[in-house]
Amino acid sequence: MSNEFNWAFIGAGTLAKQVAKEICASRRHRIAAVYTHTPERCEAFARTYGALAARTAEEAITAPVVDGVYIVTPHTSHAEYALQALRLGKPVLCEKPVTTDARQTREILTCSKETKVYFTEAMWTWFSPIANQVKKWLDAGEYGEIKKLRFSYHLKSISYAPRVSDPNLAGGALLDIGIYPLTYAYRLLGKPSQIVCKGSLQGGIDTGEEIILSYPGGLNCEISTSLLDYNGMEKMALIGSKAKTKLWFFHMTNHVKLSRRVGRTEKLAAYGRMLNEFDIVASEIREGLRESRFVPHQATLDVMEMMDECRRQMGLVYPFEHGQ
Repeated sequence: MSNEFNWAFIGAGTLAKQVAKEICASRRHRIAAVYTHTPERCEAFARTYGALAARTAEEAITAPVVDGVYIVTPHTSHAEYALQALRLGKPVLCEKPVTTDARQTREILTCSKETKVYFTEAMWTWFSPIANQVKKWLDAGEYGEIKKLRFSYHLKSISYAPRVSDPNLAGGALLDIGIYPLTYAYRLLGKPSQIVCKGSLQGGIDTGEEIILSYPGGLNCEISTSLLDYNGMEKMALIGSKAKTKLWFFHMTNHVKLSRRVGRTEKLAAYGRMLNEFDIVASEIREGLRESRFVPHQATLDVMEMMDECRRQMGLVYPFEHGQ
């Protein structure tokens, strides 16, 4: 008898294809059903993975063998499908950002609590052994007093997928890539006491930000993002009085090093990609949990509130929000 975890994919675009290829290769996961609003794309995806090509989201969600639902549509439809799945009693792994604002996020988390059905954000970084090791070192005092925390996420990805540049689909840098350094900073240091955000707006979206998160004691975390260039690439620098860590591709790296000022350097190599979150979430769902140990509901909501504040300061309002 197969022990594969059976997923219903809601969405069959660029990221869905990348995820499907990775998780199915493990033979620990299977795509049992798929739904997307374009029938031809849905059928092609279903043929590739031997899945049911559902005519509606409900048909995919309620397919008899489905153990969990993975939502990988543009940000603007996450809330609709997440609420539908939860109300149908199916656990949900929802791509980041789970919604476009904190109000919708609260609605989903409330629904998860009321229905007693598992929900978590697909923030793969915090299912990674590498990122969690950095957190362990920090909590253990290995870095001493934090002197500097800086993130750069410059990825020329405006053409990665049509949604990235579409204001009607909540495109832009903040929700697509800015969420990674914001989440990383939050999970290391918690919610900041103050946020200062200056962004570049173009064509109804934000193409990049310069963000400062201020914490008690005078520590500032600096974040720089851009969809238009590779200046600085994707890097993190965490420098303390006793040790430091510098990472390339911090959201998905397979290697980390703790460089102590006195004493030996400590290293860890571990798999840092998307399969981790699917393995862990499948295990948590089978265990009967309603909330992930790795990405608590409050963390998802707190980061969404931080992004709401960044948007407020930039004056970034999506077309579908006018009049709300």
